[in-house]
Amino acid sequence: MPPLETWPNQFPGYIITTKFPEYSSVCPKTGLPDFGTITIQYVPRKDCIELKSLKMYLLAYRDLGIFYENAVNKMLRDIVDAIQPEWCVVRGEFTPRGGLTTSIFSRWPTPASRGPSHRTSGAKGRTKGRSRE
Repeated sequence: MPPLETWPNQFPGYIITTKFPEYSSVCPKTGLPDFGTITIQYVPRKDCIELKSLKMYLLAYRDLGIFYENAVNKMLRDIVDAIQPEWCVVRGEFTPRGGLTTSIFSRWPTPASRGPSHRTSGAKGRTKGRSRE
């Protein structure tokens, strides 16, 4: 994959959103082309992604045999590795295949990396209708 180039950010606290409506790759199972829109959103820290390098990076998926889920997660990892943003979301909305549309949403940091979950359950430590002994 072509490298993601960066440039120095000069302002804190704003969101960058980039849409790429011409995404394509190859389904590794069928060899058929996949199409969709990729939306990348992030809050930069020290660096921003240079858009021409991002375009070349995304175009490199055209000949790559990769599942939707893997593509979106790889993009997220590569972006985070390149710029270390405050947070980043990559969303892939793919055209119908066999009557099904698929949307993939991946974010960094993940809720698990932010610490323990804040969900609580009244059934914690109990089994249905019986208490543990």
